[in-house]
Amino acid sequence: MGDGGRGRHLLGIEELGAEGLRELLDLTDGFAEVNARPLPKVPALRGTTVVLAFFEDSTRTRVSFETAAKRLSADTISFSSSGTSLSKGESLRDTALTIEAMGVDALVVRHGSSGVPWQLARWLGRRIHVVNAGDGWHEHPTQALLDCWTIRRHFGGLEGLHVALVGDISHSRVARSDIAAFSLSGVDVTVVAPRTLLPPTLEGWAPGPGKLSVSGDLDQVIGSVDVVYLLRMQRERQTESLVPSMREYSARFGLSAARADRLRPGAAVLHPGPMNRGVEIDPEVADSDRSLVLQQVEAGVSARMAVLFQLLGADRDAPVGADLVGGLTGVPALDPAGAR
Repeated sequence: MGDGGRGRHLLGIEELGAEGLRELLDLTDGFAEVNARPLPKVPALRGTTVVLAFFEDSTRTRVSFETAAKRLSADTISFSSSGTSLSKGESLRDTALTIEAMGVDALVVRHGSSGVPWQLARWLGRRIHVVNAGDGWHEHPTQALLDCWTIRRHFGGLEGLHVALVGDISHSRVARSDIAAFSLSGVDVTVVAPRTLLPPTLEGWAPGPGKLSVSGDLDQVIGSVDVVYLLRMQRERQTESLVPSMREYSARFGLSAARADRLRPGAAVLHPGPMNRGVEIDPEVADSDRSLVLQQVEAGVSARMAVLFQLLGADRDAPVGADLVGGLTGVPALDPAGAR
């Protein structure tokens, strides 16, 4: 999104920079206010069309984007590879150009291959806004945005916090985007994982002032962090057995109730979902007052409203950043009789 958050696409976190990331977090504040209304819908993007192209299974992300678009009064079209010409051998490029010819305004894409959103952005030029909803092992920028916003709301700020990011780092697009976003926000991150679940290098993953370190011992860091962020074991993306067993992994890296008791007062627990209860997190901890998992889900709609509005609203010279947040109380909700 570059240029202070007003670029053509949202493909990765680092391109936002610290200023662009803060602006989107502030916009999310405004849309959280909209979502707290009895009728959480505004006409901001009426007349625009958003295509949801999900080539991987998804529940939270797809539904969250669809809800966000509809609450902004945009029309949505859902698209998947099954039941389309892709299953007949049509190339991704031809499919993308077909979508472009239909006159849509934004393409939200989730794909199992890293780099697909960047390639689509090159093909579609300046006519369609492309939003990365997760590509391979690479990035998941809107997840990082909602995670930052959830933590910022809980603590009142981000700078100076310490996050332990625990689990399958190698196969997690959430890990890469979150580390970049936390670093840009001045958050220190300690990656906690067995060596088999770490990438060959973490060089370049932390582009901001926040520091990045690595540990193989969760018990050693548990008492010094403000947030424990647990990652799901990406077993569907693993091609070999990388841990001796799920039981051993859970014993060493799972957040049990006993480990959670050693967290400092006020420390929070996050998870991007879906949770493997009893593996990376005990049910008791997942349902405790420390858990912000449901708040993350709630934040997802507001964060994705902010992204879509930032991209599509720029085409309409709509107010952005502080101007929008300061004036959202003046943005009318749709009359119930006119809601779609």
